[in-house]
Amino acid sequence: MWQEFLPNAWESILSQIRSVEYSQKNAVLLSAATLGAGGVLVYWLRSRYKIKTIEMGDGWWGSGERLLKGKEDESIRPFKIETSDKEIEDLHRRLDQARYAPPLEGAAFHYGFNSSYLRKVVSYWRNEFDWREKVKVLNKYPHFRTTIEGIEIHFIHVKPSYVPHGQVVQPLLMVHGWPGSFYEFYKIIPLLTEPAAHGLTESDVVFEIICPSIPGYGFSEAPRQKGFDSIATARIFHKLMNRLGFKKYYLQGGDWGSRITTNMAQMLPQSVKGLHLNLVFASKLGLTRMISVMLGAYVPWLVGLSREDVQRVYPFVQKNIYELLQESGYLHIQATKPDTAGCGLNDSPVGLAAYILEKFSTWTDKSFRHKDDGGLESKYSLDELLTNVMIYWVTSSIVSSMRYYKENFASDPTLDADARVGVYVPTGIAAFPQELVHTPRAWAKTTFKNIVTYSYMPRGGHFAAFEEPRLLAQDILHFVRKVERL
Repeated sequence: MWQEFLPNAWESILSQIRSVEYSQKNAVLLSAATLGAGGVLVYWLRSRYKIKTIEMGDGWWGSGERLLKGKEDESIRPFKIETSDKEIEDLHRRLDQARYAPPLEGAAFHYGFNSSYLRKVVSYWRNEFDWREKVKVLNKYPHFRTTIEGIEIHFIHVKPSYVPHGQVVQPLLMVHGWPGSFYEFYKIIPLLTEPAAHGLTESDVVFEIICPSIPGYGFSEAPRQKGFDSIATARIFHKLMNRLGFKKYYLQGGDWGSRITTNMAQMLPQSVKGLHLNLVFASKLGLTRMISVMLGAYVPWLVGLSREDVQRVYPFVQKNIYELLQESGYLHIQATKPDTAGCGLNDSPVGLAAYILEKFSTWTDKSFRHKDDGGLESKYSLDELLTNVMIYWVTSSIVSSMRYYKENFASDPTLDADARVGVYVPTGIAAFPQELVHTPRAWAKTTFKNIVTYSYMPRGGHFAAFEEPRLLAQDILHFVRKVERL
């Protein structure tokens, strides 16, 4: 009996073994096929959602034809701001010959710079302001110039005097806007290069600061060719940082500085450790944004707005259209015919001061329109304000600075290359309550895909580094500290 059973049992066992082997082969084949399909899917998804960048390209902004490759002087040259008796005498003569139109009664700053207060400013400028002393103040930080794409680029480069043991110094490029200058950062620089010495607790982060002048502003040479926009500026500033020996660095900006540094992050994200902004340009106005605007005042939580966002954004038409129109007449002039208005400003220091300082009034706080003195001296000193004006005056740079608007608004901004490219580098946003426009985090993240910090600042307006240097420094330190931990 067992002799008959044994062969049958053996055949049954062999059959089961073959069945198992066949199933294992199928499982292996199925796993391989799954992995292969998964790999194809991952590759397709990565290729589909590959981070887009702005093409860096190249440019030439000097006079005439471009120099042959390798002929441009790439040296970093020390630079010193200077003045002369002739320069000061010419200024005083022009100030003495100024003509004024009497203001309307009770106009305050609603019609622009009040001429009664302007007389007081000019009197101080003529009789008390000491430009020679201010030149010494400007020269307290090291200045340099270098030639990039045919034009002289001016910048200051400030290193910390003391670096704690084991601490890495982070390079930070800070970019100004209009009608500001590199001088806007003079009060924040010591807070960032030596934070511990100024009582900032987050002192495990320390910076060396590079502040360039945008080409056509201050002591940076003006482009000689048409078409110099924020993308060209971003490329030049990347070249500057590379020339200084930096491979990776942080960026910070407001006003034009915000757009320039954003373009830098879009152009070479691998070089940007982090981007910090105190003004956000959110240009995408699709259906989602329209729905957010319509529902935000009633059910803000449904569209990702906070209570603070609602207070700053609504009533929407008043704050985002009417008030913006009141403050943007200059923009239309500068984006269309900058040279016409610029001729008068370049010839008259009084006209230049009124044009520039009016922005430091209402862009600092919109309520300053109601004050006869524009509230200027409540936030700044006349010495500080006039030093910034003098940088435009002695360099004759007001016209070239105004042209920057025309170059950047030459086409529909929504069709520009940067409008179609997201920002994927770690981003920090400091939202100051008196900024010209408020961009909630929910709107900002349509462009900025990696927002690490978003801070509702307790006070301050458009010129954050100039007006509230300590608040801005604390937010920059907080942001960079968080990025370094990541």
